[in-house]
Amino acid sequence: MGIRTQKKFWSKEEDKRDYIVFPVLYKLNLEVILMKEKGFLNGLYPTTKLLMACTIALSAILFDNVIYSYGCFFICAVIAANCGVIKEYIKYGLASIGILAFFILIMQMFFYPGEGVIWSLGFLKLTEEGINFGLKMSSRIVAIGSSFVMFFRITDIKDFIFSLEKMGISSKASYIVLSTIQMVPLMKKQSEVIMDAQRSRGVETEGSIKNRVKAFLPVIGPLVISSIASTEERALTLQARGFSVKTKRTSLKNLEKSNSDKIMMALMILIILIIVAWRIRLWLL
Repeated sequence: MGIRTQKKFWSKEEDKRDYIVFPVLYKLNLEVILMKEKGFLNGLYPTTKLLMACTIALSAILFDNVIYSYGCFFICAVIAANCGVIKEYIKYGLASIGILAFFILIMQMFFYPGEGVIWSLGFLKLTEEGINFGLKMSSRIVAIGSSFVMFFRITDIKDFIFSLEKMGISSKASYIVLSTIQMVPLMKKQSEVIMDAQRSRGVETEGSIKNRVKAFLPVIGPLVISSIASTEERALTLQARGFSVKTKRTSLKNLEKSNSDKIMMALMILIILIIVAWRIRLWLL
């Protein structure tokens, strides 16, 4: 089964022997090839994907058009569909960005000061200025949030950190970025484990709001303690692996920019320059 897979991707006999002798390298390269097969954009270099996300977010700010800013959500959805992560993108996008944008829109509609009152009830006043400002702010949040949700859905975090190190960023700074990004998912998984453990001990963690509030303290205590303990364990692990040693590092995973990356980066830079020039022209007029 393994030889058949190799025949699919490699034709030279020496290449096959190399990947049989070095199974770890074979697995890493196979993962890269399978990722590229999911979609053209999935095989791009991490910093190219970051530039693409920044281009979408920056275009929404410079265009200053509500319809386009909301449309950025669907532009990112097309990119996510090309990379095979449309379900995850919609799930995280609606759960985070959608709720945040909705609350900001409601708050601005009723509490933003304005003269054109459309409807009022007590201290609540729905104004034209509030509607316009609420749509403007919520659309920008949707555009910026969607672009970065899309980026983190189509990009492996480890590949992104590796690309930052290749750009010259220190390993300490890249580790801070990695740990910050992974902190919330790790704490979520740890809280689920603690909740299951407390549930097995008879603590009611579901049901009414009162039961959930009672279960909060038995969960938050072990979560904080475990987080502190895991921080110490990480420090010892990094020290044991020579993290602070000042020497040239090697890696099993190798990422290189392709011609597609160069074309995409040139295209994104060109789009940004065109939008900036168009915006400056509008300001001057």
